[in-house]
Amino acid sequence: MNDEKTPKEKEVKRRFQSWLRPSTIKLMDRLYKDDNCKSRSEFIEKAVRFYAGYLSTQNAREYLPNVVISTLKSIVAESDNRQNRMMFKLAVEIAIMQNLVALQQDIDPLSLERLRGDCVKEVKRLNGSFSFEDALDWQKD
Repeated sequence: MNDEKTPKEKEVKRRFQSWLRPSTIKLMDRLYKDDNCKSRSEFIEKAVRFYAGYLSTQNAREYLPNVVISTLKSIVAESDNRQNRMMFKLAVEIAIMQNLVALQQDIDPLSLERLRGDCVKEVKRLNGSFSFEDALDWQKD
């Protein structure tokens, strides 16, 4: 077991005067034991650190409970996994369609490159929501 103290534990505490409303003291007295604090002083110190973390927001771990952070990470990771699976399935379907079309067509490389450029422009114009109906309309024009 390591008996070395952290810098925060080595730091000597200083006494200072503070003024609080009776309702705030009542609230503190009701909550400090629930937060596993041994004293009002410890509760106030934790509250100040929490609020300082909130104000600086550069270190979210100071004021966001670890359970919130881990829950958010899990939600984002699951969303990423779901999107990756859907993108993989979509890529497989597109590969099938491309192979079927390539099997039936005799397209020269220059025409294919020109078509790719036109498709990029059209998909950008439609903000990524290109449907089969859009392709039919485009080919008829």
